[in-house]
Amino acid sequence: MSRVRVLVRDGCHLCDEAVAVVDRVCAEVGADWETADVDEDQGLRERYGDQVPVTFVDGKQHDFWRVDAVRLRAALGG
Repeated sequence: MSRVRVLVRDGCHLCDEAVAVVDRVCAEVGADWETADVDEDQGLRERYGDQVPVTFVDGKQHDFWRVDAVRLRAALGG
């Protein structure tokens, strides 16, 4: 399981921005990360569909809509 998970959807410009921040920060601190398409899972879509992108760190919700690089780096211990 990756330390960071980002719920995204196709065509979401905020998702693209969030993924770029997550990719950069995770590369800096050496953390694994992954994305999941919220529209491919009905439960995720119902719970988080209006909040994408949603970022989780170590299985706990960390952010939604935007990813703050400083907060993410701190959450990852970097």
